Amino acid sequence: MLRHLLKLTWKRKSRNMLLSLEIMLAFVIVFAIAATGMRYWQLHHKPLGFQYQDVWAVQLLPPNGSQLGRTEGMHEHFVRALKGMPQVDSVGITTFALFNQSGMVSRIALADGSRSVRANLLEADDHIWATLGMELVEGRWPSAQDESADALATVINRRMALELFPSGSPLGQVIKAESVDPKDAQRFRVVGVIEDFRSQGEFMSPRPFMLYRYDPRVGMKMQMTLLIKMKPGTPRSFELDLQRQLKQVRNDWSFTINPLAELRSAQLTMALVPLKVLGVIASFLLLMVCFGLFGVLWQNTTRRIPEIGLRRAVGASATDIYRQIIAEQMLLSTLAMAGGLALLVQLPLTGALGESLNWSVFAGGAVLSMAVIYLLSLLCSLYPGWRASRLHPAAALHYE
Repeated sequence: MLRHLLKLTWKRKSRNMLLSLEIMLAFVIVFAIAATGMRYWQLHHKPLGFQYQDVWAVQLLPPNGSQLGRTEGMHEHFVRALKGMPQVDSVGITTFALFNQSGMVSRIALADGSRSVRANLLEADDHIWATLGMELVEGRWPSAQDESADALATVINRRMALELFPSGSPLGQVIKAESVDPKDAQRFRVVGVIEDFRSQGEFMSPRPFMLYRYDPRVGMKMQMTLLIKMKPGTPRSFELDLQRQLKQVRNDWSFTINPLAELRSAQLTMALVPLKVLGVIASFLLLMVCFGLFGVLWQNTTRRIPEIGLRRAVGASATDIYRQIIAEQMLLSTLAMAGGLALLVQLPLTGALGESLNWSVFAGGAVLSMAVIYLLSLLCSLYPGWRASRLHPAAALHYE
């Protein structure tokens, strides 16, 4: 049966060429959406590396955008004021709030410059680890014992450790931020390793990440975010009490307070917008393909009335005709998708899209897109196949 269908498909290759290209194009479009969705699903199930529940972010806004030097101790005043509230478990100082697009990126190299990696950076004080409920893989957290060290204590994630130290432990090693003037390069000492840290939420691709110790004696630009671990069940209305407490420290400042859970929801919604837009566009294109495929199958069935009538005359049943029409369309779809897969498989083979299209994503996207195209082909061939199966043998005489 398969051999017979292949012969029929080959004999009508010129007629099937445009139809095959249309199916291949639809397959590529569906694959792009399916692979993107699979990547999002894959990222969503990876650990963030921190706990955001019951953590609130307070963005500090000085008047007229002015900045204070760290030596003025303004952070410590805010932290002491917040820790005095019974609803507050702990307070941490960090460069920026989590679940947003803010961030610092720098190229970090070994002390001898033999190996380097582009990494995301976050400055954090000694209390951020407990505030975010983070866990170590090895080593320790930066603490007061690093106060007078010759390099800032830092924690890196496992990905960064493997890229910089593929054959040894990173603990105790000195790394530096690359600079135009080597004398100005900031030095860091690795004291701990975490599994991962994805500050921008579940859809952030894993990448090298470094969290280095906040030093109140270094730098003039003030860190602008406090992270507060609240008691479980603290209502959103407590924001007013926080505002009043912070205003007692600096009445001329403004404060934006948001629970990290709300920032996460907003970030997820924003990250899904491109996928939703692509989904709407793909649905419209698939609808057009469906109409075109149905019309072509209808026309092909009409042209084959003499052939179908002859088959019925020599003993083929209506079910045989029905199955043949559907099987031919499924075979044509299979051949078209095979051509599409032969092109798409070059992407993970060459690594053109990096980890965004790894083999797991490719396999999942291919299976989902093939299922959609098969379903589309089946639905479009049901009525033409039924119409052909109802053809009476005598109808072929009209085409003599």
